[in-house]
Amino acid sequence: MRIFSAKPQMKVLFVASEGAPFIKAGGLGEVMFSLPRAMRDLGHDARVMIPRYAGIDQEKFELKMEHENLMVPTGAEDPQQPESLVCNVKRFDERSDDRSPVTTYFLENQEYYENRANVYGYGDDAVRWALLGRGVIEFLRSSKWVPDVLVAADWQAAFAINFLKTSYKDDDKLKKIATVFSIHNISYQGMFDYRFVSEMDYDDGRSAIPSFYDPRLLKLNMMRRGILYADIINTVSPTYAKEIMTEEYGELLQDLLKERRSVVYGILNGIDYETVNPETDQNLAAAYSARELEKRRKNKAQLQERFGLPVDEDKFVIGIVSRLDSQKGFDLLFKTLRPLVKQLDFDLVVVGGGDATYMTFFDEASKEFPQNIAAHISFDLILPRLIFGGADALLIPSRFEPSGLTQMEAMRYGVVPIVRRTGGLADTVEDYNPEENTGTGFVFDEFDETALTIAITRAYVNYRHKKVWRGIQERAMRKDFSWKHSASEYLKLFERALAIKKEEQAN
Repeated sequence: MRIFSAKPQMKVLFVASEGAPFIKAGGLGEVMFSLPRAMRDLGHDARVMIPRYAGIDQEKFELKMEHENLMVPTGAEDPQQPESLVCNVKRFDERSDDRSPVTTYFLENQEYYENRANVYGYGDDAVRWALLGRGVIEFLRSSKWVPDVLVAADWQAAFAINFLKTSYKDDDKLKKIATVFSIHNISYQGMFDYRFVSEMDYDDGRSAIPSFYDPRLLKLNMMRRGILYADIINTVSPTYAKEIMTEEYGELLQDLLKERRSVVYGILNGIDYETVNPETDQNLAAAYSARELEKRRKNKAQLQERFGLPVDEDKFVIGIVSRLDSQKGFDLLFKTLRPLVKQLDFDLVVVGGGDATYMTFFDEASKEFPQNIAAHISFDLILPRLIFGGADALLIPSRFEPSGLTQMEAMRYGVVPIVRRTGGLADTVEDYNPEENTGTGFVFDEFDETALTIAITRAYVNYRHKKVWRGIQERAMRKDFSWKHSASEYLKLFERALAIKKEEQAN
């Protein structure tokens, strides 16, 4: 349902490397679908601009030509290199159905986008993101529609802000645009490993962006430049916004972030309540609501059968739905999982792919404990829903977690999260307090094996008290993690960015 604000309509352009349903490689693509739609539903004109990769079906989405032969300067000084790259801009027009994405622009270029099947993973990705950044700005120079706010979603889009604040800072048409840089994961900063080669070794991030063909382009820290030039910096949870200003989490950018702390904010990502809904999920053996939690028994049986585990409705079932890498903290299970399973006799169901170290660990554990542990070591679209519908708890022991979506999705389904207190996990899961009968999960602080063991044991013990457990489930299901709430917070953020830009223009 769309709500039209009494305030003047705001025009916002989100610039990103991906956006669902057109192209999605990760969580960023989902955000670029849900957040602009939520802003639209609040009565604002939110649009998205991404590259048009080979995998985007023009006929299916009925893309139309918006700007043909857009000349994007490359900055080349060598006469043997092209001064400009020829691009087109195609447009998807928002449809009337409720699941339609917002109006979306696509930057076309034969060499860097149209001939590439993947979003990421090319040796010249730095050029591709520089082209996206400058292509967006050149398009806006010629467009009748100009945003009030430009949001660069993560480091791939940071060049758009960099170009806008330097090469185009005196452009009368563009200089009123306020800018927001959104940090989705500060561990990824550009095309090189910033831990070994720092842009600061020869550049403070304020020099002009070099030619698309200059090898120095590969060494630019795009994350740093987004932080440096944006009017407002946003992260995907309030706690993460604080954490990245510390040495432990700042990934060598903490000092710059502390310098700009007055404009650093954190807004929690949301989830799509239409698609993440246990009352309508067709993948489950039984749909249910918070008032009908007894129906989850059928889903537990479905889950255990699907993973080849003995069907036992009284068995405590812990799920893992995750990318398997060092960020997610599964190192803590290397020494603790086997004794825990032997002592507590619970089931563990794992779905996810990633680093071979973790995939091998869970695969071997499932062979050692075939009556308790089952693992599907690859990404899957359906199996996570079976875990959400049938598991009792979800384990997320992350080293760090900028926002996290799985804990919110799990809580929507009445799965009780067991998490480490970091980033978005800290902002979404309240530790169970038996004295006050409050809380939505089980939270531990220190990243160590003892803390994890205690958290799992606490969950296991409280699961035996059905009334207590049901109360935790119901409180979790009542939490509001909808994009409508997040979008309202983003609108406040954009108003701050506009106020900063207005003050800058006045001076």
